[in-house]
Amino acid sequence: MPTAPNYKRTKLACYTAYFTMSSVFSLPPLLFVTLHELYDISYTLLGTLVLTNFCTQLMIDLLFTFFSKHFNVAKIVRIMPILTSAGMFFYALSPTLLPNHTYLGLLIGTVVFSVSAGLSEVLLSPTIAAIPSDNPQKAMSFLHSLYAFGVVAVVAVSTVFLKVFGHENWMYLMILLALLPLIASAMFMFSPMPDMTSESASSGTATAKRKTLGLVLFVACIFFGSCAENVMSNWISSYTETALHIDKAVGDLLGMALFAVLLGAGRMAYSKFGKNIRPALLGGMFGAACCYLVAGLAHSALAAFLACIFTGLFTAMLWPGTLIMMEETLPGVGVAAYALMAAGGDLGASVPPQLMGAVIDKVSASPYVAGLAAGLHLSAEQVGLKAGMLVSAFFPLAGTLLIVLMLRYFKKQRTRAC
Repeated sequence: MPTAPNYKRTKLACYTAYFTMSSVFSLPPLLFVTLHELYDISYTLLGTLVLTNFCTQLMIDLLFTFFSKHFNVAKIVRIMPILTSAGMFFYALSPTLLPNHTYLGLLIGTVVFSVSAGLSEVLLSPTIAAIPSDNPQKAMSFLHSLYAFGVVAVVAVSTVFLKVFGHENWMYLMILLALLPLIASAMFMFSPMPDMTSESASSGTATAKRKTLGLVLFVACIFFGSCAENVMSNWISSYTETALHIDKAVGDLLGMALFAVLLGAGRMAYSKFGKNIRPALLGGMFGAACCYLVAGLAHSALAAFLACIFTGLFTAMLWPGTLIMMEETLPGVGVAAYALMAAGGDLGASVPPQLMGAVIDKVSASPYVAGLAAGLHLSAEQVGLKAGMLVSAFFPLAGTLLIVLMLRYFKKQRTRAC
């Protein structure tokens, strides 16, 4: 009788790949000022690299949503980290390989490692979910905690490296981090892969419709959760520096770092002690809404600063928790469902942060704000930033209402099934 595969190495490979993926997201923006000064690349073009990253990931999400059955998932998971390394190497070597077209090299490198990042979002979560486990919630929340801790590690390492070796040697930092995904690839090569095929829909049209509606609700939920997490993570540095008059170095190290630490700590805590994801999702979404409102309304800089930081804790389980609840409620949905969820999450990570920027510009330029700002002893830009926080509170508030409706809907479905 054949023995069951041992998936311990597979889990460890997934954890390593997810940890190293954080460098793809967090390192390039940290280098934007350096790239601007060294190669005279405009901030508009550098911002386009961020948009390219998210658009590429969204294309991968949609591709797997509709055509996942046509791909060899196991092979793609094994080569995925190699793509990450290849993109980062090309990004780092762009000034050498294309000295007259450095930006083109950065763009090509961004596309390559963004493909890998999209594949990671689509495939690592269902791989973990498909591995037999007594506590699948623990594995899923731990997986997503590693991304947050990876961001903290990249911020810390890059700050020290650039301080010691100089910003002109940024490419060696990128090359150093590009070696890490190769470790995950080597681990995947010698690890068994679980079966990730979805269960066939053989229960009739009514059941299929309920499953489709359930999936739509989960995609909307992860969208709002991603909005709540990523608006703050993208704007916390600018907000603390400009709106709260907190020194940039303090804002980056205490603001961004503590946000990421609490994000990871929340996920780690749930992996250790969590048993019921539903109250964690509802409480997290409502808590995030309260944090945005406090950040936008508080007169105390300390209160607003703490609200920004604790948004990380409240949003910790919104993305992985939605995946956990989906797997519990709609078991065996397969890779296509996870790809659609990743698309919803990536949309929430890209559009709302841009929307906040538009709100800030619009409010700051309004002639009606000048008098209000003077009365509050604030600048027009500060009022714009606070207005952006208040507008962004819509997303977790809408998410809170959605979760309440989802809990009632799925409770009725369970009652009917019984």
